[in-house]
Amino acid sequence: AAGMFLRLLSDVRWQAANPKWRRMTGSRRSTSSTAEPHPVALPEQAQVVICGGGIMGTSVAYHLSKMGWKDIVLLEQGRLAAGTTRFSAGIVSTARHMSVELKMADYSNKLYQQLEQETGVSTGYVKTGSISLAQTQDRLISLKRIASSLNVMGIPCEIITPKQVAQLHPLINIHDLVGAMYVPEDALVSPANVSLALATAASRNGVQIHERTSVSHVAVQNGRVTGVETDRGQIRCQYFVNCAGQWAYELGHSGKEPVNIPLHACEHFYLLTHPLKEPLASDLPTVVDPDGRIYIRNWQGGILSGGFEKNPKPLFTEGRNQLEIHNLQEDWDHFEPLLSALLRRMPDLEALQIMQLVNCPESFTPDMRCIMGESPTVRGYFVLAGMNSAGISYGGGAGKYLAEWMVNGYPSENVWPLDLKRFGALQSSRTFLRHRVMEVMPLMYDLKVPRWDFQTGRQLRTSPLYDRLDAQGARWMEKHGFERVKYFVPPGKDLLDLDQSKTFYKPDWFDIVGSEVKCCKEAVCVIDMSSFTKFEISSTGDQALESLQYLFSNDLDVPVGHVVHTGMLNEKGGYENDCSIARLSKRSFFMISPTDQQVHCWAWLKNRLPDDSNLTMEDVTWKYTALNLIGPRAVDVLSELSYAPITPDHFPSLFCKEMSVGYANGIRVMSITHTGEPGFMLYIPIEYALHVYNEVMNMGQKYGIRNAGYYALRSLRIEKFFAFWGQDLDAFTTPMECGREFQVKLEKGMEFIGQETLLEQKQNGVYKRFTMFILEDHDTDMDLWPWWGEPIFRNGRYVGKTTSSAYSYTLERHVCLGFVQHFDEKTGEELVVTTDFVNQGEYEIDIAGQRFQAKAKLYPFSSLFTHRRRKDEMELSGYQGE
Repeated sequence: AAGMFLRLLSDVRWQAANPKWRRMTGSRRSTSSTAEPHPVALPEQAQVVICGGGIMGTSVAYHLSKMGWKDIVLLEQGRLAAGTTRFSAGIVSTARHMSVELKMADYSNKLYQQLEQETGVSTGYVKTGSISLAQTQDRLISLKRIASSLNVMGIPCEIITPKQVAQLHPLINIHDLVGAMYVPEDALVSPANVSLALATAASRNGVQIHERTSVSHVAVQNGRVTGVETDRGQIRCQYFVNCAGQWAYELGHSGKEPVNIPLHACEHFYLLTHPLKEPLASDLPTVVDPDGRIYIRNWQGGILSGGFEKNPKPLFTEGRNQLEIHNLQEDWDHFEPLLSALLRRMPDLEALQIMQLVNCPESFTPDMRCIMGESPTVRGYFVLAGMNSAGISYGGGAGKYLAEWMVNGYPSENVWPLDLKRFGALQSSRTFLRHRVMEVMPLMYDLKVPRWDFQTGRQLRTSPLYDRLDAQGARWMEKHGFERVKYFVPPGKDLLDLDQSKTFYKPDWFDIVGSEVKCCKEAVCVIDMSSFTKFEISSTGDQALESLQYLFSNDLDVPVGHVVHTGMLNEKGGYENDCSIARLSKRSFFMISPTDQQVHCWAWLKNRLPDDSNLTMEDVTWKYTALNLIGPRAVDVLSELSYAPITPDHFPSLFCKEMSVGYANGIRVMSITHTGEPGFMLYIPIEYALHVYNEVMNMGQKYGIRNAGYYALRSLRIEKFFAFWGQDLDAFTTPMECGREFQVKLEKGMEFIGQETLLEQKQNGVYKRFTMFILEDHDTDMDLWPWWGEPIFRNGRYVGKTTSSAYSYTLERHVCLGFVQHFDEKTGEELVVTTDFVNQGEYEIDIAGQRFQAKAKLYPFSSLFTHRRRKDEMELSGYQGE
């Protein structure tokens, strides 16, 4: 009843604020869900059609109209904000691990704060602050890591003691707490009213809003959106935005050209109480108790409390669900653990009267990050959905980024971690999604230590060597659905112990990875790297070469058999992909990219290659198993197996040859290891994989061969100062900023994408520089480890964040890679970063609030590596983001 009353109130306000909109919808008889007449016909065409009138749809409409796009229609199948938005808890929280999520939440908070003033619609915005509680030391470390990020972003935040918690919130039982994080700027809003305020502003800017209109499917021609089919007729359009929340999956699959949007709904419970005898103050801080799995906020003088239970209930796996979300069944047995946690945290509530238990659907994604961006298969089809119950926190920022993406072609931040193209078709199996969300929902509040892995939906894409490696003690992680080895547990080690080791400190695998690294340096190791994305591009004439010369920054007109490291850049000179391309023949090229590039890179090339029947591109990822032979003895193993001369004279660095290995022929061998160590990559037709692996292992015995995994690879590449795409490199990083000028041929005789920006940077300098930091006063055994995302300070001032780090077994120190920026002390504007600026600073890395001295370098330590090395072996590349 309370919800209905709020809803009525907001309907009345919304119409009062909007005479124009009132004319459009005609007289409203009631807010019941009986069908109402549609006095206003739908327009025949529009530039943009947005489906979904919740916080996401209204935010996209608001931001598009602010950016000058006016010809927009927003369709809602029920009433505005009647979906998940209406049932949201209304907490705006900026405490996020990922910087892009943190920025979205911070922007949302600032937007909602001024929205009422801008629109005249009350949004219920109250700045309450939030307190995140820690019951364990590990949880406190996790909060301290978030606090370091918030502080350098200029968001006030402090780590406080249990006593201070009690002062801020008198009802909280603090006896089991070790500390907490207080973020004073966090807020509460009324979610439905925020949506209505955004809709009001959009409508004043010319956006047409039609309720009770459902989209049946999106019309597509030649891979582009051409229109939208609704239950009230068709609208022709250029852009379609799917903000349908938990219906986004079905809507994506409704057309002839399916768009995969991997999300799945779960039931989400929270309870509402009557006001306390002394009603709670409206500005009482929101409490998050992740170890108890609950959140608690003030609600009209009483309490609203919900959480993320360990055994969630997935919803609507089959077929379409209701138009508007009505409160689902109460389930007190299911809610009981969360209720007990609430009463433990606030014992005084025992006597309180409960008003109702609300159960509403909430959609979750396979990796707990929201989904935004353009579909890889249909141009002009954009998606914003799957908020993992942070819709209100992200609403403003996510709508802004998507609007920028549509208007400018790219958002103002690196949103790759949220991009729809990080998923392939394999993540949209209904069974996979159902099982994965049952794992994801409890993970919302689980402690996430570095390098944790999902347990569901595993062993989906595997190398033919999976069983062989598994039997030898492989420990697995997953990337883009592909199983990859972390390291190998030697016989006799306690396996259970290793799998349980979850820590922010020195991990249990430290010595295992150390011995794998030593073997790579002194003998020879094999790493299965089959998960790489592999494309073949060929043509009947010169079309392939000409197209690739335009799409890539390095010169690909090299002799047959040579391998080129190159960036695939965007107009701003940033890396859309970082890859190696081998010229197999005059007219065909073999392109190797990181694992998670499979969908993104394919879409990027497809949209930019000329539509020419003489030019073909094929995804051959599954056709080849890739083995990386690393180490000084790799050359001995390979020459014994192939009977072909493999000395540096016959087989120089960055070279590719088809050879036979053992009985198998047609194996592409490349003199490159993605680590800076000597060795070879073998691309083996899949049916020969087992044979070649067995031959290599047998022949390698006398050279001390062993298996190794990606953790060893990471340590090797980081101490050699190799940047990997997806971690160090992204769409906002140019080759000039990360010391890769030599991989760019500005004078290759034809223009390429991003060339103008790079010429400009060459002339005027860069605003950030990729730098290597060696930690000086850091105790590997006792101190917290750096993982990624740690703030970097130069002479006491914040200059950037680390992007990746690893322990270097050669230097016996931690190495962090990251970008250094130069901000003017008075104005804060960005200045050019010179070599002197980097070299003359005193640096510190902040790990969970503790600062460690670090030495900055712009070049790798070549003098420390005294192994014989071919003079051109220092190919500064490698790109398999972990």
